[in-house]
Amino acid sequence: MRYAKDVSETADERSLASRLRLAVVRLNRRLRAQRASTDLSLTQISALSTLHKCGPMTPGQLATREGVQPPSMTRVIAALEEMSFVVRSPHPTDGRQAIVTLTEEGHDYVLATISRREAWLDQRLAELSDEERHVLSEAAEIIDRMARHG
Repeated sequence: MRYAKDVSETADERSLASRLRLAVVRLNRRLRAQRASTDLSLTQISALSTLHKCGPMTPGQLATREGVQPPSMTRVIAALEEMSFVVRSPHPTDGRQAIVTLTEEGHDYVLATISRREAWLDQRLAELSDEERHVLSEAAEIIDRMARHG
């Protein structure tokens, strides 16, 4: 037999999970909208960001990191190459492979997008009280910890 207190705590936890999920989704959507150009798809931006963070890699490695099928990543890489954001070069040890590397233009695009997103977020944070920013600082640490234990 469950007591009312146990039931309400479970409902509150579900409510928190739902509210947190929706808040993260909405914030992510708003941050994604703050990109340097709308000419790129979110998949292309994500691939650029991965190359920026992880460095050069094969198309297969990039597809695995991005959670897409290799043929899809081949199309993404081709489009990014056409825009001069990435370049393919021969793999040093495997002639069947290529290495995809971010170009200076691609690097600049990623940095511009990061800068726009952080500027937008800085503006929103400036609208909050010191106490609210402190709460968000603590929440960011907790959310980061939760994400690492996935």
